[in-house]
Amino acid sequence: MEDKKDKKTDERCALQEILGVIGGKWSMSIIYALFEGTKRFSELERLVLKINSRMLVKELKNMEANGIVVREVFPTVPPTVEYTLTTKGKKLEPIINELYKWGLEYVA
Repeated sequence: MEDKKDKKTDERCALQEILGVIGGKWSMSIIYALFEGTKRFSELERLVLKINSRMLVKELKNMEANGIVVREVFPTVPPTVEYTLTTKGKKLEPIINELYKWGLEYVA
């Protein structure tokens, strides 16, 4: 009996960790935008509707820290910054696409 409780607790902890990585309000929208390829910061601002710059920076830093995106800075004036999904980030595509389909059926 104790093993079942431990397993459920472990599953909940793992789910909380997963949501910490991709569960931000804007995270999935940002990742979805990056499925098409590398984007500049300003492109992401335009593609992710209603997000402000401060929140975009926060979400991107979190995703970079968790290995979902790579940030590349180019030595231009002003600096050009591009974001690309890592292999880890690209593996989220089928999952996010399925969530999108589920949302169309049950939420929209």
